[in-house]
Amino acid sequence: MRSSYQGATDVLLDLSIVAPVFNEQDTIVELVRRTADTCNSLGKSWELVLVDDGSADDSLRMIEGAIDKYAPHVKCIVLAGNFGQHAAIMAGFQKSSGAVIVTLDADLQNPPEEIARLLVKMDDGFDVVGGVRSDRNDSLFRRAASAIVNRAARMIGGSTTSDHGCMLRAYRRPIVNAMLQCTERSTFIPLLANVFARRTADVPVEHAARSTGQSKYGLWQLINLQFDLMTSVTTLPLRLLGVLGVAIAFGATGFGALIAIMRFVLGSEWAANGVFSLFSVLFFLIGLQFVAMGVLGEYLGRVYGDVRARPRYIVSDVLESDGAPPSTVHVKASSAKRMVEAGR
Repeated sequence: MRSSYQGATDVLLDLSIVAPVFNEQDTIVELVRRTADTCNSLGKSWELVLVDDGSADDSLRMIEGAIDKYAPHVKCIVLAGNFGQHAAIMAGFQKSSGAVIVTLDADLQNPPEEIARLLVKMDDGFDVVGGVRSDRNDSLFRRAASAIVNRAARMIGGSTTSDHGCMLRAYRRPIVNAMLQCTERSTFIPLLANVFARRTADVPVEHAARSTGQSKYGLWQLINLQFDLMTSVTTLPLRLLGVLGVAIAFGATGFGALIAIMRFVLGSEWAANGVFSLFSVLFFLIGLQFVAMGVLGEYLGRVYGDVRARPRYIVSDVLESDGAPPSTVHVKASSAKRMVEAGR
C-alpha cells in the first residue's frame, strides 16, 4: 500500500467521492461496497477518498481492508488528529482528482445510491447541487438545530440552499479549486461554495436512520458550527454594532429633546429634578460607544478579510478571437463557464 499525500492538480477522473470518517468502524465496509456499486453502475471513472479524522476505533483498519479490496478506486488520507468534519473534507478535496466531487457522510444516513440523483441535476449545468433530506430520521433536537442553521445561513450568507446540514452535495472542479485557494482555518463549506458558484440547485434525497453509533454533532459542536457559519462568510455582526449605536444615540437625543420640552411645560418636578436628563445623556454616551465599536469593527472586518486571503476573483471564461477576419470571427471559450468575483 503506497503512502503519499499530493494534492491533485489535474482532472483525471469523472467523479470523486469524499467522505470524512470519525469512529465509523461499523459502517465502513457497507459504505465502500454501496459506493462502489453505485459508481460502477454510473459507467464513470471514479474514486472514493476517505479521510480518517483521528478515529480512535478500528475505522482505519477497516479502511485499509477496503483499499486492498477495491484498489485502485479507494484511497485514504489519515489526519494527525480530530480536526473536524469541514477540515477533513477540505483535505479530501485536495487529494481528489474528479471533474465532479461529491461529499458524503460515512454514517450512511445519506445513502450512496442518491449520488446518481445529484449527477443528473449537475448535467443541467449547475455548479453546486445540494441534497435536501426528505423524511428525516433524526431526533427533534437535531431537526430543530438544522432549522436554525439553515435559517441563519439564508439570513447571514444570502444562501438559497435549503439544507446546509446535508453533507450529500456535488461540486464542479472549478468550485473546489477556488475553495482550496481560501486559507481561513474555520469555514462552512456549503456557504463558501456559494461564493464561487453561479448556479446552484437542490434535489430531494433519502435520509436513513442511523443504524449504529451516535451523532458526532452534540450541542457544543452545533454551537461552534453556528459561529463558523457567521464568521466565515460575513462581518455583519460587527456592522450591526454601529447600527445599534446610531439607533441608541438618535433615541437618546430624541428622549433628551422630549424631556427638555416637557420640563418647560410641566416644570422640573416632572423630570425628577434632572434625573431623566441624566438618563438621556447616559444613553447618548452609550450610543457613541457602540458607534465607536462599530467603526472599530469595520476596520477589523477588513483586516479579517485580508487575513483570510481568499482569491480576489476567479477567471473561468476566456473569450478571444481566433484570428479570422472580423466578418467571420469565431469565439473560443474555455472549459469553465464564468468569471466570478470572490468577494460577492
